[in-house]
Amino acid sequence: MSSVLVVGALLGQMKLPKPLAETASKLFGLSESEKRMLNEVPTRGTPMPPTDPLLYRFYEIVMVNGPALKALIEEEFGDGIMSAIDFDLEIDRLANRKATASGW
Repeated sequence: MSSVLVVGALLGQMKLPKPLAETASKLFGLSESEKRMLNEVPTRGTPMPPTDPLLYRFYEIVMVNGPALKALIEEEFGDGIMSAIDFDLEIDRLANRKATASGW
């Protein structure tokens, strides 16, 4: 399972299908009511703009780069709507070339 999906569900931002909710419930030792919450319609999002510094940077990425990303997506795939729910996301650590070059 995607770690982003599981953590998002535990934070109330995503809905897990019942079999995945059952697996997560066993894995994390959740109560029956907590397990049911994993399968309920979530409350998505946070107040805008976010006040948490990291969440604000994500917001800033979309506000600054969103129009360019939209144009590139439409050029590559045509007009349409990208799903904000049903997509894959991976997190990986990369060296920051600028920080490495400056000795950070």
